[in-house]
Amino acid sequence: MSLSIVSKTYGADQVGLISGFRFAPGQRGEAIGSDEALDFLRDSQGEDGFVWLHFNLAHVACERWMRANLDLPEGFDEMLHAGGGSTRIEPSDGMLLAVINDVALGFGVVSSDVATLWVAAGARLLVTARVRPLRSVDRLRGAVKAGEVFPSARSLLFHLMQDQADVMASIVRETTCKVDHIEDRLLAERLQDHRAELSSMRRTLVRMQRLLAPEPGALFRLLNRPPIWLAEPDVQALRESTEEFSLVLNDLATLVERIKLLQEELAAKLNEQTNRTLFTLTMVTVLALPINIVAGFFGMNVGGVPLANHPHGFWVLVALVASFTLLAGRWAFSRQAAR
Repeated sequence: MSLSIVSKTYGADQVGLISGFRFAPGQRGEAIGSDEALDFLRDSQGEDGFVWLHFNLAHVACERWMRANLDLPEGFDEMLHAGGGSTRIEPSDGMLLAVINDVALGFGVVSSDVATLWVAAGARLLVTARVRPLRSVDRLRGAVKAGEVFPSARSLLFHLMQDQADVMASIVRETTCKVDHIEDRLLAERLQDHRAELSSMRRTLVRMQRLLAPEPGALFRLLNRPPIWLAEPDVQALRESTEEFSLVLNDLATLVERIKLLQEELAAKLNEQTNRTLFTLTMVTVLALPINIVAGFFGMNVGGVPLANHPHGFWVLVALVASFTLLAGRWAFSRQAAR
């Protein structure tokens, strides 16, 4: 089987294009290939609208083709080679450049792995590139195929950010259900050691909060001083997506704090249970101390053992041991009550 056939059957064409759509004003997206997209972009006097090109960076020819055929800012190439990092969006040479971290797409499984998407949004072109599939991009592609209409290329970017916020919200809801279940068992006194599970959830949420949350500095600068080529509807859409992000991040931070408190309460209850077990063992040791002492003395194989020839010597020792045991038990329980 040739390399070109393998590339096409792996979800991308010969240049690494996974999917391409052309949007005419007020119409749904139409699937196109890389050659049709180039014809549209080179025809500066042609029809209005824009194209969305989604690339697979794992394809060996992808970056070379984008660099040779697409008029992208130098900052986009720098972002690709800089790797991941926190989510951010910034203007550059008449385009919006964005690094979006999102949850990797799993096959029916809720994944906590984070993957990165690089975005360049201009007036007639939206380019998205990734190495691993992302859940938010899959949702956006589903919305386009379902016939949703987008007024501009940048509106697709803001819709993508809203989809990312929705993905985060769904993860927060799923994690909240798990935390509710653990909390219900804790309140019902059905103690189990969920500390490892809670620690894993808290670590995942903190990592998502650090990587998926947009950098507030660059985002606020863009909202407060938008470039003149950024239309007011796009600014409003970005502001709405930012507000939605803020709500989700607040819920995520609240859930992290709740997991922390639940960990502390669970640790306190487990410590209390351990203390009760230790107290029971201590009581057994204290109550058995008199009989062990008496048995040790009277079990010595030496002469002169008292009460050895007494007719009621056994019962005398039983009364003596019982008395000391009662005194030791009373002393131990009184100290426990005093605490």
